[in-house]
Amino acid sequence: MAASVSPLRSSFRMCSPFPFPHHCSRAGPRARRKEGQRRHVHQSAARHAAVVISGAELARQLHREIQRDVEELVAQGNMRPHLGVVLVGDHPASRTYVKNKTRAASILGISSDTVVRPSSVSQKELLELIDKMNRDWRVSGLLVQLPLPEHINERAVCNAIAPEKDVDGFHIVNIGKLCLDQRSMVPATPAAVWEIIKRAGIETVGKNVVVAGRSKNVGMPIAMLLHTDRKHERPGGDATVTIAHRCTPREQLKELTSLADIIIAAAGVPGLITADMVKEGAVVIDVGINRIQDPNTGKLRLIGDVDFDGVKEKAAFITPVPGGVGPMTVAMLMKNTVTAARNALMH
Repeated sequence: MAASVSPLRSSFRMCSPFPFPHHCSRAGPRARRKEGQRRHVHQSAARHAAVVISGAELARQLHREIQRDVEELVAQGNMRPHLGVVLVGDHPASRTYVKNKTRAASILGISSDTVVRPSSVSQKELLELIDKMNRDWRVSGLLVQLPLPEHINERAVCNAIAPEKDVDGFHIVNIGKLCLDQRSMVPATPAAVWEIIKRAGIETVGKNVVVAGRSKNVGMPIAMLLHTDRKHERPGGDATVTIAHRCTPREQLKELTSLADIIIAAAGVPGLITADMVKEGAVVIDVGINRIQDPNTGKLRLIGDVDFDGVKEKAAFITPVPGGVGPMTVAMLMKNTVTAARNALMH
């Protein structure tokens, strides 16, 4: 079974043998075979189970920091940060996501309100609502829960939110600044992945990274954060990054991931990354959230894009689903809300 530890006390170095911290549990020995020119030489080496990075634990650490920032703002005589949420329709998953976000805000001392509109709302009406909330000085951060009904242009809606209030980081200005290594609102999920990597002490400089998934809200921003210069205004990871997507042949994907020091799975394909695609000692971060029916219970359950049970036997670090990137995504959204409140003080 994989070891579950606080990732702050762990470190990743691409060397052999892998230097695990003393408090990690260890797996049994595994024989390794090395092909000689004339004969097979069997070498036995101790193999450690992967360190499971607890996103929930990291989120709790980040929560404490955010709470301190909120109370510091209020103590200085400023308004308490306020998150405005717009929910269109009655999609069960969207309702759950919004509930999780507003609950987190309440715990951290951030006020919030949710404006609900029916799925029949027109794009014009929705844009007018966003404009009203943009001009409301009481709203520090603003988000419109996605996805939206098919008759509404999501890009138009994202671009209607004031960039300085855009806590989702989806506005074209924020995406553009991200690509130019400038400080901006970074989308919460990519920011969560980057924060996990940094807090777990995982080295990225010069490392080979594969991002499976090229969505403009997740895969692309993750790649931007990891490959850009660490000395720029918005420091990056200085890694060599390859992006794979649905048109990448399966065998080519396997070739790429087999060479990767770090694999970010963000394609939305259950079980996409399997053990035979991962090299020993790699870091595997699972961003996928897939709801499947459990064949035993008939109930829906969450799984990621990674075959967790298989991959954990080869990886050095791995994030679970649920309990990995998810909790950190909500935490980073709250951090963006506090940033938006600070931005308002400068306008």
